[in-house]
Amino acid sequence: MNISLRERLADADFWDRHANPASGWSRVPTGPLLVYAIYARNWRLLAATVAFVAVNPVLFPEPDPDADEGWMTKGVRGERLWMRGADAGRANLLNVANAPVFLYALHSAVRRRPGRTALFTALTMALKLAFVDRMAKLYERENGRDEGRESAGEGA
Repeated sequence: MNISLRERLADADFWDRHANPASGWSRVPTGPLLVYAIYARNWRLLAATVAFVAVNPVLFPEPDPDADEGWMTKGVRGERLWMRGADAGRANLLNVANAPVFLYALHSAVRRRPGRTALFTALTMALKLAFVDRMAKLYERENGRDEGRESAGEGA
């Protein structure tokens, strides 16, 4: 049986901890920090940001199961469902669009074009947050069919 990388990532142990809103929200500024580090030629900041991105999914504890699920938690849980194959509609287009926009932001940072760097970094953030919003909606839509059964089984 050949398991795809996407399936392996969807089943990885870090998702429950990554669903902590502190994990998601602390990742939000990492894109702009990467771009700024390149623009400013600050290699320590670049290394620190990359290291933080790598450890972030396991840095925080699992969210309290009795706490209300906030938007970011729903977004992370929706992304896991999406990785497992749930239909997210056109949400993947946001990721596809984000790749060249982010690459152009990096290119602009390398060339030290402040206006373009700022504009394309802002566009990257807008696309990323729109994707998280779509994932939160996916989670809300699928919650009763997927995650709800898992929770119900745990309490029995």
